[in-house]
Amino acid sequence: MRGARSAKWVAGATVVALAATACGGSDSGDDDSASTPQVVMELGEPQHGLVPSNTYESEGSEVMNALFTALVRYDEKNETQLDLAQSIESPDNKVWTIKLKDGYTFHNGEKVTAESFVNAWNYGANQDNAQETNPLYAKIDGYADLNPGEGKKPTTDKMKGLKVVDDLTFTVTLSAPFSAFKTMLGFNSFYPLPKAFFDDPKAFETAPVGNGPFKMDGKFEHNVQIKTVKFDKHPDAKDIKIAGVTFKIYTDLDTAYRDLQGGAVDINDTLPVSALATAKADLGDRYLKGVDSAVAYVGFDPTTLKATDVNTRKALSMAIDREAIAEKVFLGSKTPADDFINPLVPGYREGACGDACKFDPAAAKKLYESSKGFAGDTLNLAYNADGDHKTWMEAVANQLEENLGLKVTVEPKEQFATILDELGDKKYKGAFRMAWSMDYPSAENYLRPLFSEEAITNGSNYSGYINQDVEKFLDTADQAPDEQTALENYQKADDQILADMPYIPVYFYTRDAGLSKDLKAATIDSLGQVDWSTVEPS
Repeated sequence: MRGARSAKWVAGATVVALAATACGGSDSGDDDSASTPQVVMELGEPQHGLVPSNTYESEGSEVMNALFTALVRYDEKNETQLDLAQSIESPDNKVWTIKLKDGYTFHNGEKVTAESFVNAWNYGANQDNAQETNPLYAKIDGYADLNPGEGKKPTTDKMKGLKVVDDLTFTVTLSAPFSAFKTMLGFNSFYPLPKAFFDDPKAFETAPVGNGPFKMDGKFEHNVQIKTVKFDKHPDAKDIKIAGVTFKIYTDLDTAYRDLQGGAVDINDTLPVSALATAKADLGDRYLKGVDSAVAYVGFDPTTLKATDVNTRKALSMAIDREAIAEKVFLGSKTPADDFINPLVPGYREGACGDACKFDPAAAKKLYESSKGFAGDTLNLAYNADGDHKTWMEAVANQLEENLGLKVTVEPKEQFATILDELGDKKYKGAFRMAWSMDYPSAENYLRPLFSEEAITNGSNYSGYINQDVEKFLDTADQAPDEQTALENYQKADDQILADMPYIPVYFYTRDAGLSKDLKAATIDSLGQVDWSTVEPS
């Protein structure tokens, strides 16, 4: 989930695997054997403490992936496979019965039960708990009761759509049919929580108790590291070939890359721009390259969005040379974006954005001059410095100045968490770099969390964009009787958003990563996360 230092605000990727013939060995520091190594992975600082329902960005989600096991997982074709769930069935796409596999426990020994999921989802959906992933529960019947709105208090702490049947079975009733509900369940907002969380949620943030293949080793050391060790009692423990993972937190990808080359880091799932020209020579077979599900944007805060008109925003889009950014800045490791939906997901259409995403400086200048424009023809452009975005952000700024005559002030923010917090608190004014990767493989996930009205209060709609036609198309798609009808309506919503352009799509991500000499195999899965069962020491 990294790639863009963003979330879900950045996430997914298709499988990128490496099988090398390197030799060597990391220092051991294990939970079960002195002969297995402790792996070190580069990470950015998570936005919040380590609570699944409060994690809606790539850095924290990477840690969640190690500490928790979900109901479902996604294979190399982005198809949904059962994981902790024994079965997930529905006769009508509205009432779902979920049966769990027996034998899963939390790291403190507590059994994972149906109640573990029901309690966790009720907590995440309650507006009083202010969880980042709150809107992902919106399809469950009773969500509205937990979210009466600003200035109002919920009259209950439980959604009526969640019912425990027995220790290993629960039912989920949605407010309306939604065929992709099963697909959603691999994201960390749908993880279970132990009773210990509810005893002290604040303490849990620094020492979470999960049900996954790794458990915490000490506490979350902010801006330093997050240490984990293998959890031997996990049903899949036999597939884990390493003693644990230490997530080492960096604010600079160049430093992380030097540490990878020097052996202080074993996995960098994002390489700095400065390394792209030499990574193959530097790393050989340890250089991982593949496709990714993330889309990079230039966005606008609500004040800026309302102060401009669509022609202003389209003029900016047409003044950006996407080909130059992809080929010259990123040395061909990115692809110019022409849709809000990534090509890896059904629903993408080549050229959906039309002329608005084609570089045409003369037409852009003419369109800008006929539009409302920006006050004083000035624009702030922010980005997170820990994600190595300086070069392409400055390139965009230079293009806007040259092609539109704007005065652009580029404003780096130290960490991705910083810009997310400023946008969430409505403290930032201007344009900003952002990127989104799928939480789960569906066209809906590229649209509703970013551009729906419900996502303004409890989601990732940082532009404050609202269009009632978009709401209608999304609702119609969600309730469609078949996949084709759903896709057609998601595409109608996509077309309307592209026409309004609250964000400007700039490029599609690819995966550029690397391993140290102490690893001979690793895979990055469909969410852009490491599949820890594939990590093999040299």
